[in-house]
Amino acid sequence: MKSPEKVEGIVLIPGPSRDYLNERQLVAYKNHRKSLIKWLTRRGKAPDKLEGYADDTAEAYASILDKFHRWAWDRKDCYTLNLDHDDADAYLEERVMADEDYSSSYLHNIKLALKAYFRFRDDTDEWDPNLKVRSSSGVSQPRNFLSADERRRLREAALEYGSVPAYAALDPDERREWKRYLARRFSKPMNEVTRDDWGRANGFKYPSIIHTALDAGLRPIEVGRARTYWVDLENSVLRIPEEESSKNADNWTVSLREETTDYLARWLEERELYEKYDDTDRLWLTRHGNPYSGSSLRYVLDAVCEEAGIDRDLSWYAIRHSTGTYMAREEGLAAAQSQLRHKSINTTAKYDQAPVEDRRDALDKMG
Repeated sequence: MKSPEKVEGIVLIPGPSRDYLNERQLVAYKNHRKSLIKWLTRRGKAPDKLEGYADDTAEAYASILDKFHRWAWDRKDCYTLNLDHDDADAYLEERVMADEDYSSSYLHNIKLALKAYFRFRDDTDEWDPNLKVRSSSGVSQPRNFLSADERRRLREAALEYGSVPAYAALDPDERREWKRYLARRFSKPMNEVTRDDWGRANGFKYPSIIHTALDAGLRPIEVGRARTYWVDLENSVLRIPEEESSKNADNWTVSLREETTDYLARWLEERELYEKYDDTDRLWLTRHGNPYSGSSLRYVLDAVCEEAGIDRDLSWYAIRHSTGTYMAREEGLAAAQSQLRHKSINTTAKYDQAPVEDRRDALDKMG
């Protein structure tokens, strides 16, 4: 068997990446990896002093960054080298919340490797991860953790986001302005906007996405993968098959609130009216007809946060983390493990921390 090609003693293209790429993509990725590995070994530690990392460190970082790229290709469903700070935040948080029981030192190395990557890219702004990972004392709660009040405000704002005034309540001038707005929103000529577009604008896609994510703690990739047959309206649950689970670990039954089930029922009925869903069973698609990704969900979350008056930077994983934390508080770790679809209870244990309002209540009771 032919030994793998190496640069500076480091495998240039690991087997899983080689298997993933076509020939042209492989050429592009080889060029990227050569530059990256040489930079890690010759300049990575202190670029201004032309000081590289030690061999073991450079090899570890190169391996981590290869896995980061493969993860991004799966997440975006395409080959790309255009990875940004949001991608790094999502990757680090997925590793922290993963089924695998990663050591704190390995998670710390992921953070350092990603920081090095953006230095290699010469990004203007240094990456400041949302999740704080320390080398010896574990992981702190993300700064973008959602409080109970913020979760409530997100639910309410999802009902407002993208809505328009009732058609009959508008005078002719107002109606003309809203038709212009809907023409831009739905990428169609103004003279083709009809009363049906008013109903479409006030539809239940966004409420169903946000409310389901808040209940189920859906990862971004799970929003993109979600299928209509996951939804069991009669029993108010999502049934996620093992082969479509993010971790391919088990068949999962995830509880939903009655309110969420109602929005999903309305969305499933409404969804039948849109041509882009004719040949797919995906539960949600973007307005361009693509499955949702981390970046497109970030856009939705930012817009709903603005509607909710939440004036701080949040990642999609803030939803998942808060679902796990509050479920663990209310029903215990076993319930949180099942709701978040964790294979290992050790992963769920990371959510076993009292929310700030509970700690404040405890202090008040102490006097």
